[in-house]
Amino acid sequence: MKHLKYIFLACAGLLMTSCMNGDWDSVDTHYTRGNSAITETHVISIAQLKSNYATQLAQPYGMAEITDDIQIKGYVMANDNGGNVFSQISLQDATGAIVIAISDNGIAGYLPVGTEILVYLKGLYIGNYGYQTQIGTPYSSERNQESVSRMSKIRWYQHFNYTNHTITPTIPLFDQSRITDANYLNENAGRVMTIKNVAFQQAGIKDYANRADVVNNNACERALVGLNENNIVVRTSVYADFAADKLPTGQVDITGLFTRYNNKWQIIIRQVSDVKAAN
Repeated sequence: MKHLKYIFLACAGLLMTSCMNGDWDSVDTHYTRGNSAITETHVISIAQLKSNYATQLAQPYGMAEITDDIQIKGYVMANDNGGNVFSQISLQDATGAIVIAISDNGIAGYLPVGTEILVYLKGLYIGNYGYQTQIGTPYSSERNQESVSRMSKIRWYQHFNYTNHTITPTIPLFDQSRITDANYLNENAGRVMTIKNVAFQQAGIKDYANRADVVNNNACERALVGLNENNIVVRTSVYADFAADKLPTGQVDITGLFTRYNNKWQIIIRQVSDVKAAN
């Protein structure tokens, strides 16, 4: 009987261990992307969202929690395909665009460009990082500078749902004559656009990015011929898939995510194929 008792206890222990391992695995590795419970109820435009929080967005690092039961709907225009747009997407509707900051990898795998999504905003934050407006959660830097930064992926999965629509995006042109226009900057920062007929200052010499030239946050900035680098640069992460490629020679058309840091445009190329010889 004692032997049977020990055998029973050993088997029970193995069963409990197996169950516990199964539970831990399910917690750590299985997530559902998107929240099917989110349906269209109180959808507002991206322009209206920014207008609602104009007071906070007038500050370089202003932010506010979104407490209203509201949603936005738009198409994904930039994701982490290419490794240069990192942990964020650009969402665009007919009125404008906004960056959503997400602490996740492989976003392009479940939110390819052209995917329409519905985002439930209550409980998230809207704010600026150097006047670049984004949606996420609060973050405090080592210098105690608070700003809106990346939300956890689990939180993100609970705040968006897919629609049944996808598009082949039409990408607007960047108006070079308005590089220093404050209104143009406010209206278009966060949008994917194309700047045409430009050339890199160090074409064929410099890489897109390398550690010797890092400006900050593991990224390099490259100037364009004839355009003041205090007003506009091409910004590339050293982790981008194409970081080691030489800057292309000749006149080119550059498509990218046009963000801002204070009053300077930063063009973030999504993938190297976004840079083409000018027509």
